[in-house]
Parts: sequence; C-alpha cells; structure tokens
Amino acid sequence: MAIFTGGCLCGAVRYQCDGEPVMAGHCHCEDCRRSSATGHSSHLAVPEASVRIAGALAAYARPADSGAMITRYFCPTCGAAVSSTNSGMPGLVFLRASSLDDLEIFKPQMHVYVSRAASWDRRDESLPAFETMPPGMG
Repeated sequence: MAIFTGGCLCGAVRYQCDGEPVMAGHCHCEDCRRSSATGHSSHLAVPEASVRIAGALAAYARPADSGAMITRYFCPTCGAAVSSTNSGMPGLVFLRASSLDDLEIFKPQMHVYVSRAASWDRRDESLPAFETMPPGMG
C-alpha cells in the first residue's frame, strides 16, 4: 500500500511512493523558478526504489552549478512537472510537491539558493536558508 500518491494535471502520469521522504525544501535557483513559472519549486526527496511511476514522461536534462546533471521529468501531454533526478545524489527522486494528491505530505525543511530568490517571493523565515546548495547535497 502506498504511503502517498500523485500525478500530473491531466492524469496521464500517476505515481505511488511507499517510502518516507528523506528531505523536503524550496529551491530558488533559476532553473527551478523557470520550470515552475513562479518564484521557486518545492520538492521532496524519496528513495528511488520506493517510487513507481505509470505513464510516459518527457525529460529535460541540464547541468547544475555543481556540474551534476539535473533531469526534470514532466507529462508530455499537459506539461505538468512531476519529478527530477540529480546525478550528484544517486538513489533519490525529487517529487514536485505540486504533484502530490495530498499537499500536506510536503513538510518543508529548508530553502536553497536564496541568493537567487526573487524579492517578491517571501520565504518562511523559520526554515534554514542556504545561499546556494548546502554542502554534501549534489
């Protein structure tokens, strides 16, 4: 039985995850802003082996500041972002919080790349904030 589920806007892509999130946060880097069409993207990282995805996904890969390849997966029909992977963090899948069926599953723990945050995108000041990516995180 899945701990949580989610999918794209049109329903062509669905996923189930039976693993606990190992981290969750808001990223303010340029790529996350552009791919979300807003001030940041919110992700929860889960063990790759705990996620089962049904439906076709399109992918776009681009190197991060660190040189690690970030591959973003989205529905080719509706364009909704579903997940991403980071070659610097093997074994994890980053699910878009916006794709969750139950949005309350997402419990943010941090903000990353706040040095690139838009002035109008207010962040939760009670969460730790990192100018770039925290050390050891891809």
